[in-house]
Amino acid sequence: MIQTVSAWGYFAAWRILRWLPENFVYARANAVADYLVKRNGKSIARLRSNLARTQPNITALDLDLLVYSGMRSALRYWCDTFRFPDWSRERILGTVTFNDESILMDAVAAGNGAIVTLPHCGNYDHAAAYFCARGAKIVTVAEHLKPEKLFKKFMQYRSDFGMESLPLDGRVIPTLMQRIRTGCVIALAADRDLSKSGIDVNFFGGPARMPAGPALLAIRTGAPLISAYVSYTPTGIHIDFTRMQIPTEGTETQRVAALVQKSADLFAEGIAKYPQDWHMMQRIWIDGDFKDRD
Repeated sequence: MIQTVSAWGYFAAWRILRWLPENFVYARANAVADYLVKRNGKSIARLRSNLARTQPNITALDLDLLVYSGMRSALRYWCDTFRFPDWSRERILGTVTFNDESILMDAVAAGNGAIVTLPHCGNYDHAAAYFCARGAKIVTVAEHLKPEKLFKKFMQYRSDFGMESLPLDGRVIPTLMQRIRTGCVIALAADRDLSKSGIDVNFFGGPARMPAGPALLAIRTGAPLISAYVSYTPTGIHIDFTRMQIPTEGTETQRVAALVQKSADLFAEGIAKYPQDWHMMQRIWIDGDFKDRD
């Protein structure tokens, strides 16, 4: 029952927030974000804990301000999501900046596929829509949501701007390998392991576990592996790309572990620079931090 009510809330937001004036919607979202931070529920406390680990020398006051900024950024993502179906192609293309767009576009032009790995940051759907509009075939993987209506709605939402979204299950790696061979770009959020069988990494000086999928795909297909960090700008998003060197020595297990650690290091660089845009309200570290609230 709770899942059904929650789903109808999402469906209503997709309609109502598109009717209201844009400035009003985002101003109210900021007010809601501030209210949620003041309530300091479980998700906010987890966000605070995560951000504190990324900024080890931060003062209590600055951490408070960062949590407010982080929650505003998270709700900006949801406002974008609900209003995105009405965005014009010109708006999508005109509100994205890069450090070096050619890192991905050269891979797209080569037609041999690519893997982009990124943390949960900024508006990654905006980034995907941009590259879909530029002619890339983008494929991602989605955790299966309940109820089924809501899961299908998110799948359709991404399909409408050109991205294929596959359900996360035991058959997904072979399917992704096939998509790569047809020239697709596989975009995977990889800062949190959902399989419970990920790779142990050092992340901001603490033990965490991240998925092996992006590294495994790159090693087995030979496609470029690219790290990305998406941060918000006043009018849109900025994307920092880094092409990762694929190890050639060692066993496959060793090579995968090295690549996942390199991904973690690049995620940490982006998060340290734009911590407010890392929307992580789940547990990341596995050393018992904050266990009493899980």
